[in-house]
Amino acid sequence: MQKIAAIDIGSNAIRMIVGRITDSQQVETLENIRLPVRLGQDVFNLGKLQESTIQQAIEAFQHFRRVADDFEVTRIRAIATSAMREASNGYILIDRIAQAAKISIDVISGDEEARLIHRAVSDKIKLDGKRAVLIDIGGGSVEVTISENGNIVSTESYNMGTVRLLQQLDGGEKSGFSLFQNPKRPFAMLVREYAEAARKRIDREIGREKVDLCIGTGGNVEEIGKLRQKLLKQNSAEIVRLGELQELIEQINDLSVKDRIRKLKLRPDRADVILPAAIVLQLIARETGAKQIHIPNVGLKDGLLAEIADEIAQGPQPPKREQVWSSAARLGDKYEFDAEHATLVAKLAGQLFDQTKELHHLEEEERLLLEIGALLHDVGHFINTLDHDKHGYYILKANSLIGLSARQQEIVANLVRYHRKFPPTIEDAGFKSLASSDRLMVTKLSALIRLADGMDISHTRHVRNVTLVRKKKRWELSMQGKGELLLERWGLNKRRALFQEIFGVELEIV
Repeated sequence: MQKIAAIDIGSNAIRMIVGRITDSQQVETLENIRLPVRLGQDVFNLGKLQESTIQQAIEAFQHFRRVADDFEVTRIRAIATSAMREASNGYILIDRIAQAAKISIDVISGDEEARLIHRAVSDKIKLDGKRAVLIDIGGGSVEVTISENGNIVSTESYNMGTVRLLQQLDGGEKSGFSLFQNPKRPFAMLVREYAEAARKRIDREIGREKVDLCIGTGGNVEEIGKLRQKLLKQNSAEIVRLGELQELIEQINDLSVKDRIRKLKLRPDRADVILPAAIVLQLIARETGAKQIHIPNVGLKDGLLAEIADEIAQGPQPPKREQVWSSAARLGDKYEFDAEHATLVAKLAGQLFDQTKELHHLEEEERLLLEIGALLHDVGHFINTLDHDKHGYYILKANSLIGLSARQQEIVANLVRYHRKFPPTIEDAGFKSLASSDRLMVTKLSALIRLADGMDISHTRHVRNVTLVRKKKRWELSMQGKGELLLERWGLNKRRALFQEIFGVELEIV
């Protein structure tokens, strides 16, 4: 049975999980390791990693390498989050770890972090048919993810991680005094004020729809579940009610950091961050309207391990269609797009793709990118109708679509950029930055989006379906729908030039 390993390089600690893929393609955990290397303490204070911290991280990875070799691990992947995203010399650490431990590190985005955590949670808690809010409390950031029917519709990252709060709020926890009673360093009050600044954004993101589940992840959240058992004498560590969370905050606050270590048996690197974690969790959970927080005791490393297992069993997977579509629709709503027009254009673009495979020779992954580009082609109207293609490009650059890689997102942004007016050109820096094969793909897909958009140029949705077939030396496009479709034919005649140029065929509108 194959052995695999996943490493999560967080801001407060570095974690490794080793698993075995069973005959039934399940992943059985063999080892869980957590090493208290606090990268965030340097990064959030100095902007870079100090040599002593770099050495600690290298030693941690050398230990992980020995563990992996002992277990005969055949596939290992390491990912880094908030602290490494911000460290000005993070690339030096990545190179030195590669040299010392022969392990490569990928620095991932907050959205990718949220996606992997969502993956881990969905393996433990049934999310289908439910609206859930996932709150991941990390050392550098807090990710708030909204999931509907098992798909992420949005995720936001907030700079309220526990280590970051300690650094930015002047390390008030280190005073060792009761924080509510210490007027010189009212740390808990500062945390609340800092977190309150993000409350309106969180409230707007969650909205007024009913939340079925509120789920908390991260080491501090798991510790809160254990403290519920220890201090409140409850049976389970897998939930905490909001009223109980308030009790825990008060009890934790009454203890100095030293007393938390001595009386609560907390590790030193947990004792100083547990209070800000509990306060931030409480603030966000209240916004969901839920009465309790579920604690599944899984996190980033678990989601990564499951994904490695999937890749071994099934090979590289294309983007999950439902996930990407949900995220794109949410983005369209955010920028007040014409949803009915956008959905129709995406449908027509997909039909054109299927009917012209002998011309473009593209696969299902590119079909999805085409449909998402078509769905979002008009979001730039939110900023200004004039040059809305350019504005749409900037919106796609500034907002991530969950389930797409950075490369795929760049392709979608370019499709939005070139759905009208001028064809793609290497004089445009955004298009020029693409790989040559991706530039060709964008040009082909742009030709199809232009035709699809032209068929609903009036936004009246008279066209229902399209048929594009080869007739000897030319291709003929016919539309099925309501009325004579004269305006739509006019729109298509204006937009067929790129199709004819890129595919080297004559296109007749019949």
